[in-house]
Amino acid sequence: MKKTTKAVLLSALLFPGAGHLFLKKYIFGLVLIIAGVTALYVLVSNVVEKALEIVDQAQRGEVPPDITIITELVLKQAAESDVQALNIATATLIVAWLVGIVGSYLVGRVQDKAVS
Repeated sequence: MKKTTKAVLLSALLFPGAGHLFLKKYIFGLVLIIAGVTALYVLVSNVVEKALEIVDQAQRGEVPPDITIITELVLKQAAESDVQALNIATATLIVAWLVGIVGSYLVGRVQDKAVS
């Protein structure tokens, strides 16, 4: 299997930047990994925070244990949350992943041609 193929698969299936690390482009790979981890942290921490708020309300008895009411609360909190930050984090993750895939392909192709 060519380096290009391995690098693209690593970036596409594992995490943004993994292909660059495989191709020994450490700085760019680490930049993509940091961007991806940061975006994932923002997304996951927001979801966990909202879930914990609902759990706290249920434990205090403010919310009855009814799936319909809990679903409405989840949807309401999703609408009230910092949508702009979540959109930026999502876009950052998608862009980092796409840049990782395309960049791995281009760098790998150059390295494959140099070997041939």
